[in-house]
Amino acid sequence: MPAPENRLKAALARGDTVFGCWTAMASAYAAEIVGRAGFDWVLIDGEHAPNDLQTITQQLQVLDALGANPIVRLPQNDTALIKQVLDAGAQSLLIPLVESAAQAEAAVRAMRYPPNGVRGVGSALARSSRFSGIPDYLTTADAQMCLIVQVETVKGIDALDEILGVEGVDGVFIGPADLSADMGYLGNPGADEVQTVIADTLRRIAAAGKAPGIMTVNDADTPGHIENGARFLAVDIDVTAMAGALRKKAAHWREALG
Repeated sequence: MPAPENRLKAALARGDTVFGCWTAMASAYAAEIVGRAGFDWVLIDGEHAPNDLQTITQQLQVLDALGANPIVRLPQNDTALIKQVLDAGAQSLLIPLVESAAQAEAAVRAMRYPPNGVRGVGSALARSSRFSGIPDYLTTADAQMCLIVQVETVKGIDALDEILGVEGVDGVFIGPADLSADMGYLGNPGADEVQTVIADTLRRIAAAGKAPGIMTVNDADTPGHIENGARFLAVDIDVTAMAGALRKKAAHWREALG
């Protein structure tokens, strides 16, 4: 019995366009709401949300049960953290702030067992193997690992060709907020210079045969990103969606009731 098929990895390999939602509430209950909404994938944010290993594991349990293709974004490219979330059952990771081929290679190796990598062999204890319920887990897990690296600085853009050459990287995700800040446009990812770099970067990623990804919560921008090659699109965030809807409702009734 092999490791479960990673349907997200398969979709990206086919060149499918997949859209998803960030969940940043650090809550399995909230993750279930997002997971039932109909997105192709759901990302559990461990970088900017108050998540830890236990809350990430709880959300993986919920999303796996729904068939919602969970992805985990870690706070940093760290071998020990990668090992823990993989043992918790994650098969798809988004690694932030990758600025070199060496950093991408380190993430690839952290996600694979020896001799192809350095992942610690502890699956007998882990949810990933269904607690030793998948006899062939150790020999089949590597093939189902999906790695998306986040390029979000000028240094990362400068090293893009080398990063794209790393075997085991399935996709490259552009972080417009951080990239625009690093380019001198803090809070203004819509600046013409930033958008020009984004468009060029998406096309370069697609030309290299990797899945180009981007955060695109402004629906008006999304068709242009897709035209430039984006195939892995984050189109909403649970926290901002909830906050925006509640503010709109509160403002409506303040105005209506004077």
